[in-house]
Amino acid sequence: MKFRVTIQQDEDGIFVVEVPALPGCLSQGRTRSEAIENIREAIAAYLESLDAHSDAVPPPISEEIVEVIL
Repeated sequence: MKFRVTIQQDEDGIFVVEVPALPGCLSQGRTRSEAIENIREAIAAYLESLDAHSDAVPPPISEEIVEVIL
């Protein structure tokens, strides 16, 4: 399965990763690659928890890029 993630670097330089389609699923890392690896583990744990509770995976969030001309 593939999930879109957002990655932001906080004021301390830590990379924070969130999965918009999976509410509350987030992780972090000292490097971008560490954060990505950590979110993979978080997603897997999230999906295992959904399965254990017989809950459905939330539908993907539709996303588009909108251009704004100033």
